[in-house]
Amino acid sequence: MIAALQCPFPHNESQRLKSLYSYEILDTEPEPEFEALTRLASQTFSTPIALVALMDSDRLWFKSKFGLSVPQLDRKIAFCAHAIMSPTEPLVVKDLRQDARFAQNALVVNAPHLRFYAGAPLLDESGHALGTLAVIDTKPRELNDVMRACLNDYATLVMTALQSRKRASALQKLALTDYLTGVPNRAQFELISAAEMAHAVRSGNPYSLFCMDLDGFKQINDRFGHAAGDQVLCEVARRLAQTLRQGDMLARLGGDEFAVVARDCKQDAALIIAQRFAEACRLPIALVDGKQVMVGISVGTATSSPDVIDPGELLHQADRALYAIKHASP
Repeated sequence: MIAALQCPFPHNESQRLKSLYSYEILDTEPEPEFEALTRLASQTFSTPIALVALMDSDRLWFKSKFGLSVPQLDRKIAFCAHAIMSPTEPLVVKDLRQDARFAQNALVVNAPHLRFYAGAPLLDESGHALGTLAVIDTKPRELNDVMRACLNDYATLVMTALQSRKRASALQKLALTDYLTGVPNRAQFELISAAEMAHAVRSGNPYSLFCMDLDGFKQINDRFGHAAGDQVLCEVARRLAQTLRQGDMLARLGGDEFAVVARDCKQDAALIIAQRFAEACRLPIALVDGKQVMVGISVGTATSSPDVIDPGELLHQADRALYAIKHASP
């Protein structure tokens, strides 16, 4: 009978998890740089298994795994749970069967009958151990000081790849986000609209676009200045975002123009949603100096159909509908 295992937790577990999640890497697809590192680590240390392992709250998830088929392990049986407890040095266990912490571990007692483990913690800039670069064998092994240093070097390379990936993701988000309101910009709107059109064609479920611009915005800029206009744009974006259905996306196309992509949204539902957008913007907007301004919003809608499979054409239809509403006789 295998005894219940004790799973240690670092004293800074909540901060460690917060840092891990900021990398937005859990459950992502394999990526070449991590695959290359586990292959090289396996060759360097002559072990059948090498892992880039990240410790979630209740599981050890493998960003890259060489010689192992499972995508993750329960944290209770993960050797990495012990490795992250001492982030300043690798955990090296010459013979798992001879170590009281692991002698009854299911991975040791049962197949694959693991015997050797060496894991170097993956440390973020604040010293939080996010996981390990680990090499594992089915027979006892020794690891000299030179090889321990080499294992640390591999862990450093993994963290360099993680940090580069995080920076690239942040830059991509920045490129797709409106600098003023924080909502997606035109570039992201076009990407999402194209994806929704592809989904609508595959599923047969229509989606709707909403083109909007503010009524009386120029007068606010002229009377109160552009700083006040920026406050109005931010408040309008906030109100519109609160009105969205789950899964819909709001974007600022530029100036006082906004747009929304609404998945699985037929024409009759689009008309109801458009009315909600208009109502959300009717209340006065308080400026930072205490003054209040009023602004309205005009909404043009268009819904995909079997005859329209180009997202650009659907946007043109919504824009024409908006133009007609803006220039309709009072």
